[in-house]
Parts: sequence; C-alpha cells; structure tokens
Amino acid sequence: MLDYLIVGSGLAGISFAETLERHSRTFMVINDDSQTSSVVAGGLINPVILKRFTLAWRTKEQLALARPFYENLERKLEVSLYSRLPVVRRFVSVEEQNLWFEASDKNGLKEFLSADIQKNTNAYIDALLGFGEVRQTARVDTKQLVFAYMEYLSKKELLLQETFDFGSFQIGENYISYKSIKAKKIVFAEGFGMKENQYFNYLPLNGNKGEYVFVKAPLLKEDRAIKSTIFCIPEGNDIYRIGANYDRNDATNEPTDKTKKELLQKWERIFKCPYELVDHVAGIRPTVIDRRPLIGQHPKHHNLYILNGFGSRGVLIAPYASKHLYQNIEENKAIPKEMDIARFFEKFYSD
Repeated sequence: MLDYLIVGSGLAGISFAETLERHSRTFMVINDDSQTSSVVAGGLINPVILKRFTLAWRTKEQLALARPFYENLERKLEVSLYSRLPVVRRFVSVEEQNLWFEASDKNGLKEFLSADIQKNTNAYIDALLGFGEVRQTARVDTKQLVFAYMEYLSKKELLLQETFDFGSFQIGENYISYKSIKAKKIVFAEGFGMKENQYFNYLPLNGNKGEYVFVKAPLLKEDRAIKSTIFCIPEGNDIYRIGANYDRNDATNEPTDKTKKELLQKWERIFKCPYELVDHVAGIRPTVIDRRPLIGQHPKHHNLYILNGFGSRGVLIAPYASKHLYQNIEENKAIPKEMDIARFFEKFYSD
C-alpha cells in the first residue's frame, strides 16, 4: 500500500510529491495534462504587489522556502529552473513615484523596494519617469519544471498518465483505492479541474484565465522584467513574454484573438521597436474568493485532502502550502486558518 496518491501534476502536485519524497514517503501521481496554468505561467518570484505597492501575503516565509526548494530540484532533475531576474515597475506619473517612495520607507517593504529611481536608458521603451526596482526577485521556468518532473516520475514508474475516473475510486476505512492502486491517503491537486471533483467542488474555486503572447524583438535588448499595464518578461534569444490578462468569463484553455490584440496594443504603447509574434498561450488559474489557498482535509472523508487555489503566485505559494499540508497530515500541526478549507465548511459544505 502506498502512503499517498496525488491527482494533478502542476505546481501543487509537484511540490507535494517532492515534499513526500524528501520525507521518504511512497506515492504515485495521476495526471492527464488537462490543466495548463502551471505550464504557461510566467513563473516570477516577486514579493510585492506592483499594482498597489504592497507586500504580498506571507511573502517572507514563502521566499525563505522557495529558493532552496527550486535549487534542489535543479540539481535533482539536472535542468536549469531558477534564475535571478531583475523586476522593475514603470512609472506613469509623478504621483506614482511619490507612492513608491512612501512604500519604500515602510517597515516590511524597505528590504524589497529600492528608493532610487532608475532612469530609462533604453531608446525603445517609453518611460520618461523611469522605473522603481524590486529586490529579491527571480524566475522559475515552470514549463521546464513540469516536463522534467513528469519525466522523472515516469522513469521511476510513479506516474499514471490518465484522467482520474471517480467511478474507479473507492474510500475505505483507513485507505483509498483507485483501480489496482491502494494508498493510505489521496491528495487532490487538480487546479481548476477541481470543479469536476465531486468531493471538493463545493469549495468556492474560480477560474481566472490568463493569456500570454510571445514576441521576438531583436532591437530591444532588455534583461529585466518590466511591469506596466502588462508584464514584459525576457525569455532569451530576443524573445519576450507579454501578459497576462485576467478573464473570469472564459473557462477554456484556448487562446483568443481578442486578447492577443489587446496585449499587443498594450505592448506597442510602451515598446517602440519592430517585433514579430511567435507564440500565444493560455491557461486557467485556480483562484479563490478570498485570495488564499485551499488546503486541508475533507470534512467527512478523513483520508481525502486538497492542495489548490494558488492563483497567480503559484511558484511562491506551492512549496509553502505543501509544507503546511504535509505537517498537518504527518505531524498533526494546524494549518494556518487563512489557508484551511475549514473556513468554508459552514457556509458551503453540506452532506
């Protein structure tokens, strides 16, 4: 009998599988590639919400875990995943500059926001008022991570590549079974696919579609991620990732012409250089009404767990949330209330 069965292989499933392996627990992962948000994610590690110049939720705790987590994965998988990446915020008004100065002087934000304004020296960027720099930023190549980790699991015969069939799933007293597999516990890490999960679809998970376009702009020569009305993230070889949007009304993984046009219009307002469109991708972010993850134990079936709802900050939240779920299950430590799905039992759950 396995210790765990994990359903889903995005950032949530990978981070929990890695946590289990480091603690010598046995497991298997089931995945069907239906959820693409982790593959197409921008992967930025950014401690600050740049729309409001505020510190992101539990950033310091998450940062302390993220770098060693991804660097260990690099060594294990023998691929390049984690890299330092400067992130700057383009100012559009003097008022924004003043708000930045105020924020950079606040306790908690001082270590993450530089008080010095960077002048724009790139002739192909419209940024008369310059940039503010965010400290302690980095990037994780989430696409590379997902593919490399699936290959790793496959070689170890720990991956079942199929859509989870609830008709083949049974819950026992102290175990669960799925076809010929038995495990003590199951963790559902399905992302937006949770909407089809009969045990956890009572939870208020929303889909928030994000699309990116990729452009080739040989003259730009920019090595920073630039935040304005869009993010421009360097991918190497003169390729830049532009996005993303937030669409709560479209629950498909298909890119749309409408969003492509909108993203390119925003790009052209800021970046004044020739470019070629080279790709366009989309995915559904799993978001929650209170913008906190969904972690915890099913209220009735005590060997069923969920790890979900990371939204647009999955690379930072995944190692942190996985650690708390593992400690809750194996060490009986309480999950922080703001993440625990128990916060929704009274309002949303009924037998």
